[in-house]
Amino acid sequence: EVTVFDLSERQLAQDRAVASRDGLALATVQGDMRDLSAFADQSFDVVFHPISNLYVPDVRPVWRECFRVLRPGGSLLSSFYNPVVFVGDRDPRYARDGLIRPVHALPYADTRALDAAALDAKRARGEALVFGHSLRDQIGGQLDAGFLLAGFHEDLQPRPRFLIDRYVPTFLATRAVKPARG
Repeated sequence: EVTVFDLSERQLAQDRAVASRDGLALATVQGDMRDLSAFADQSFDVVFHPISNLYVPDVRPVWRECFRVLRPGGSLLSSFYNPVVFVGDRDPRYARDGLIRPVHALPYADTRALDAAALDAKRARGEALVFGHSLRDQIGGQLDAGFLLAGFHEDLQPRPRFLIDRYVPTFLATRAVKPARG
């Protein structure tokens, strides 16, 4: 049984279309990943949480909710960006010159990093605001929620968007487990 949970009704419609096309059964639920109250405690064996937590200003509620909805012994599979990707200036001139110019402190937030005009323009285009979380909140937040870290993976960006992607693995993934009842 598969349930897809997403804030975007448009994304859920796409998921339903693909499932219909491929003959897959899945349920779709719209909502905010920081509030999984649509689901009962201990209702899932696995939560697959892709890189989407960069769209919430505080990731710790996400980890607490994932812990709550997982059954004992269940796994949280999550991925996120190495926070170093958010430090550099995005001005293409620096990348052309092979320079990485640090300008943003972590944790990163569009709401702090962008000026009012850029923030308004991003919102007018319908783009989501972006937040780059610290490893303390990404990994430490999972541990603080009660998970045990069972696996860790890092990988290079297959199609580097930013100069830093060529030098540092910017994709990170964890497998965290909710302890079985003792």
